[in-house]
Amino acid sequence: MTVSSKDQPLQLEHPGGSVRVVQLTDCHLSGTEGGTLLGMDTDHSLQAVIDQVKTQRDGIDMLLGTGDLSDHGAAAAYLRVHSYFAQLSPANFWLPGNHDDRAAMSTVAGASIRLSPEIRIGKWQVLMLDSQIPGAVGGQLGEQQLLQLEHSLAAAKRIGLHTLVCLHHQPIAIGCAWLDGQMVADTEQFFDILDAHSGVKGVLWGHVHQEVDVMRKGVRLLATPSTCVQFAPNCEEFKVDDKAPGYRWLELLPDGVIETGVSRVENVHFSVDLNSGGYL
Repeated sequence: MTVSSKDQPLQLEHPGGSVRVVQLTDCHLSGTEGGTLLGMDTDHSLQAVIDQVKTQRDGIDMLLGTGDLSDHGAAAAYLRVHSYFAQLSPANFWLPGNHDDRAAMSTVAGASIRLSPEIRIGKWQVLMLDSQIPGAVGGQLGEQQLLQLEHSLAAAKRIGLHTLVCLHHQPIAIGCAWLDGQMVADTEQFFDILDAHSGVKGVLWGHVHQEVDVMRKGVRLLATPSTCVQFAPNCEEFKVDDKAPGYRWLELLPDGVIETGVSRVENVHFSVDLNSGGYL
């Protein structure tokens, strides 16, 4: 692994062929081990998901943690995130979500590669966009990050890389009224940039605690279940789902095709308050 400077992309060594990726998102770890979200022990559920990954996915090239890794931004939570993610891959990359504390996350990550905004591996560029608005539930990318996105995509075009764009908040409405009010505020500008770059093959996010897999203008748009509590789809108001925690796997093929699926934990009991009216 090499990186020229803080402004240069991180280059990961790769033997060729498909890039094998696992996404873990919305872990909501508390400051102390065994903390709960809506009655669910989020350490227990994260370890159960990781155990399932170990049985199903060999040779992971990179792990993407797409936000809300902690529930209240405690440094101790990020230390545990590091320990959990390291079970799967040393090449693990983090994004802040609305529940995260960016400063605490940065302190724990230190000068490591975990907060790299751009990773190049094989025939792919993976962009990690920070959609957090400190103190707010919804997301926004902002002018500076949108300019950097355009610059990065132009660079990928010059050297022939396909692109996977990652962020925490959803850039499209998903049919849940209470969640759709929290989507990326500058999504129109975001897609204007993506539409001008045919090398973008996928957009990947967390936040919504449910699976989404749709196509838009040839780009695959993907959301992933939480490693803990799930939200019911197509609801006007907050509603918890009874589906199990899970993760997403992705195979990024050299020709730009994305093969992907979601796997949920089986044969493990999780407690969750299905009658909760919210958790923020």
